[in-house]
Amino acid sequence: MIVQIAGNVKFPITLDPTVWIFDDRKVTFKEIFEPDAVETSEEEEDELKRQSLRFDREVYQQKLNPPVNKSLNRYEKQRIVNGTFLMPLKPFLHTSEPARDVSTAALVTKDGEHVIDADDLAESYLLFAKEGKPLKEEGPVHLYFKDGSNRSQPIKGIKKIVLQ
Repeated sequence: MIVQIAGNVKFPITLDPTVWIFDDRKVTFKEIFEPDAVETSEEEEDELKRQSLRFDREVYQQKLNPPVNKSLNRYEKQRIVNGTFLMPLKPFLHTSEPARDVSTAALVTKDGEHVIDADDLAESYLLFAKEGKPLKEEGPVHLYFKDGSNRSQPIKGIKKIVLQ
């Protein structure tokens, strides 16, 4: 369940997608590919905040100390349990410090290699959780281009990224 970034880089690194669920850089599938659907979830979050503020006012009048954060944590837990998440690849590539002459990347899967442009790779996303579960059968990650051009057929089962 790990992915290596190697090749023409200063620092080869190993990624563990199973811990990304706790990373603040993760984004939902809908945020990237269905931005119109995100507005409704933001509205739901705003409603939750409004309810929390109403509760605060009522409790304040009773001079109690409310556990407000628990309701927000429950919302976040529910989001994690049911969410389909992607991670932007750019920060990890930046950390590996690729050489200036890197122009392509080979994505090593069990089915062979897929060679893509390095700039396209840097702007891509890795799907690491579907409906709250890690990708075990076709994982550990799937690659989606930023423009969504391979949305119906992502590159699946990536085990290693070799920058060339």
